[in-house]
Amino acid sequence: MSNDEIFQKVREVLVDALAVDEEDVTPDASLTADLGAESIDFLDIVFKLEQVFAIKIPQGELFPENVSQDARYVQGGKVTPEGMATLKARLPHADFARIPENPDIKRVADVFTVNSLVQFVSSKLAAKG
Repeated sequence: MSNDEIFQKVREVLVDALAVDEEDVTPDASLTADLGAESIDFLDIVFKLEQVFAIKIPQGELFPENVSQDARYVQGGKVTPEGMATLKARLPHADFARIPENPDIKRVADVFTVNSLVQFVSSKLAAKG
Protein backbone atom coordinates (compact mmCIF):
# COMPACT_ATOMS: atom_id res chain seq x y z
CA MET A 1 0.00 0.00 0.00
CA SER A 2 1.45 3.38 -0.98
CA ASN A 3 1.75 6.34 1.40
CA ASP A 4 -0.90 8.08 -0.69
CA GLU A 5 -3.33 5.20 -0.18
CA ILE A 6 -2.53 5.11 3.53
CA PHE A 7 -3.07 8.88 3.76
CA GLN A 8 -6.49 8.60 2.11
CA LYS A 9 -7.60 5.93 4.58
CA VAL A 10 -6.15 7.83 7.57
CA ARG A 11 -8.00 10.92 6.34
CA GLU A 12 -11.27 8.94 6.25
CA VAL A 13 -10.64 7.69 9.80
CA LEU A 14 -10.01 11.22 11.08
CA VAL A 15 -13.01 12.72 9.28
CA ASP A 16 -15.17 10.05 10.89
CA ALA A 17 -13.58 10.12 14.36
CA LEU A 18 -13.26 13.89 14.70
CA ALA A 19 -16.20 15.09 12.57
CA VAL A 20 -13.93 17.42 10.58
CA ASP A 21 -14.02 18.39 6.93
CA GLU A 22 -11.89 16.33 4.57
CA GLU A 23 -10.09 19.50 3.36
CA ASP A 24 -8.88 20.17 6.92
CA VAL A 25 -7.10 16.82 7.12
CA THR A 26 -3.78 17.72 5.52
CA PRO A 27 -0.48 15.91 6.13
CA ASP A 28 0.83 18.70 8.40
CA ALA A 29 -2.37 19.16 10.41
CA SER A 30 -1.94 18.58 14.15
CA LEU A 31 -4.55 16.22 15.53
CA THR A 32 -5.11 18.46 18.55
CA ALA A 33 -4.32 22.03 17.53
CA ASP A 34 -5.74 21.87 14.00
CA LEU A 35 -8.33 19.10 14.13
CA GLY A 36 -9.54 19.48 17.71
CA ALA A 37 -8.81 15.94 18.92
CA GLU A 38 -9.10 15.36 22.65
CA SER A 39 -7.72 12.49 24.72
CA ILE A 40 -10.88 10.41 24.34
CA ASP A 41 -10.63 10.78 20.55
CA PHE A 42 -7.23 9.08 20.54
CA LEU A 43 -8.83 5.82 21.69
CA ASP A 44 -11.36 6.00 18.87
CA ILE A 45 -8.64 6.81 16.33
CA VAL A 46 -6.56 3.80 17.44
CA PHE A 47 -9.61 1.52 17.26
CA LYS A 48 -10.55 2.75 13.78
CA LEU A 49 -6.96 2.46 12.48
CA GLU A 50 -6.82 -1.12 13.73
CA GLN A 51 -10.04 -1.94 11.89
CA VAL A 52 -9.27 -0.15 8.63
CA PHE A 53 -5.71 -1.44 8.28
CA ALA A 54 -6.15 -4.83 10.02
CA ILE A 55 -3.29 -4.09 12.40
CA LYS A 56 -2.89 -4.38 16.17
CA ILE A 57 -1.77 -1.26 18.04
CA PRO A 58 -0.75 -2.10 21.61
CA GLN A 59 -1.87 0.35 24.28
CA GLY A 60 0.58 3.27 24.50
CA GLU A 61 2.41 2.47 21.26
CA LEU A 62 0.87 5.19 19.11
CA PHE A 63 0.06 7.73 21.84
CA PRO A 64 2.07 7.77 25.11
CA GLU A 65 0.46 7.01 28.43
CA ASN A 66 1.26 8.11 31.98
CA VAL A 67 4.15 10.33 30.90
CA SER A 68 2.78 13.37 32.69
CA GLN A 69 2.62 11.52 36.01
CA ASP A 70 6.31 10.57 36.02
CA ALA A 71 8.53 13.14 37.80
CA ARG A 72 11.52 12.07 35.68
CA TYR A 73 9.67 13.19 32.57
CA VAL A 74 7.64 16.20 33.70
CA GLN A 75 8.50 18.81 36.31
CA GLY A 76 6.63 22.04 36.92
CA GLY A 77 4.37 21.35 33.94
CA LYS A 78 7.37 21.17 31.57
CA VAL A 79 8.79 18.12 29.83
CA THR A 80 12.31 17.44 31.10
CA PRO A 81 15.21 16.61 28.76
CA GLU A 82 14.94 12.97 29.91
CA GLY A 83 11.22 13.07 29.21
CA MET A 84 11.77 14.48 25.73
CA ALA A 85 14.41 11.83 24.96
CA THR A 86 12.06 9.10 26.18
CA LEU A 87 9.16 10.42 24.11
CA LYS A 88 11.32 10.64 20.99
CA ALA A 89 12.54 7.07 21.50
CA ARG A 90 9.02 5.71 22.14
CA LEU A 91 7.37 7.73 19.37
CA PRO A 92 9.67 7.76 16.32
CA HIS A 93 6.66 8.56 14.11
CA ALA A 94 5.85 11.83 15.93
CA ASP A 95 6.94 15.25 14.66
CA PHE A 96 8.94 16.70 17.56
CA ALA A 97 10.13 19.62 15.43
CA ARG A 98 6.73 21.16 16.17
CA ILE A 99 7.56 21.80 19.82
CA PRO A 100 10.56 23.35 21.59
CA GLU A 101 12.81 21.50 24.03
CA ASN A 102 11.32 21.48 27.55
CA PRO A 103 7.83 22.35 26.33
CA ASP A 104 4.74 22.76 28.41
CA ILE A 105 3.24 19.28 28.81
CA LYS A 106 0.07 20.52 27.12
CA ARG A 107 2.05 21.10 23.90
CA VAL A 108 3.23 17.49 23.61
CA ALA A 109 0.04 16.45 21.81
CA ASP A 110 0.99 18.85 18.99
CA VAL A 111 3.57 16.31 17.79
CA PHE A 112 0.81 14.08 16.47
CA THR A 113 0.12 15.12 12.90
CA VAL A 114 -1.78 13.39 10.14
CA ASN A 115 1.57 12.58 8.52
CA SER A 116 2.83 11.00 11.76
CA LEU A 117 -0.19 8.67 11.68
CA VAL A 118 0.55 7.81 8.06
CA GLN A 119 4.18 7.02 8.94
CA PHE A 120 3.12 4.96 11.94
CA VAL A 121 0.63 2.90 9.92
CA SER A 122 3.16 2.47 7.11
CA SER A 123 5.73 1.06 9.55
CA LYS A 124 3.12 -1.26 11.11
CA LEU A 125 2.10 -2.54 7.68
CA ALA A 126 5.74 -3.06 6.67
CA ALA A 127 6.43 -5.01 9.88
CA LYS A 128 3.32 -7.10 9.27
CA GLY A 129 4.71 -8.09 5.89
